[in-house]
Amino acid sequence: MPYETLRGWIRPDAHKAPLVTAFAASGQQATIPFIGFAEAFVLQVARRAGVPNNRIRPGVEVVRQELGIEHALASHRLYTDGAELLIQRASEEADLEVARRRQQQLTETVRGQLALITYAGDGYASRLQLPNYDITDVVVDPQVAFGYPIVMKSGVRVKDVLDRFWAGDAVDSIAYDFDLPRPQVEDLLRAETRPPSRAAA
Repeated sequence: MPYETLRGWIRPDAHKAPLVTAFAASGQQATIPFIGFAEAFVLQVARRAGVPNNRIRPGVEVVRQELGIEHALASHRLYTDGAELLIQRASEEADLEVARRRQQQLTETVRGQLALITYAGDGYASRLQLPNYDITDVVVDPQVAFGYPIVMKSGVRVKDVLDRFWAGDAVDSIAYDFDLPRPQVEDLLRAETRPPSRAAA
């Protein structure tokens, strides 16, 4: 997503609550905790499902009120009870008829993306599978590899694969050293080098 969009969700104008949880900046430390990462992911899902940017905030406020949870966007209850809220209730009356015609398709799109989130016993997101890989399961888990994206099953950090490639190592050598199939290594590289989709612009 565009940096300015994320920054606006984290540090909105005065009198608006943040949509994405973040800490105050402190040196080189990360400012977005995993729960904020999950919230940003859900908001991006809403954008890609067709919710205009200027209607994201009203939709989030409805979700928070309906579910009565501060971090509703990172809650399993959004997935089970309210995925359609970001589509149906974020629109003004003039758009409701269009929303009804697309309701089933959009709801399935949102639910399919939210299915990439694994929830812990407390009901909040605990792991997230990244959707921008074609054949490789890449997950972010704050309890594993300090939250770096890793290849599921092997535990290889995506960063390590990319560092080796950018340092000039051949794809076959990288695949051998990390015990990954060559197509998966190529998949990791493509995801980092492909241009942003128009939906994310």
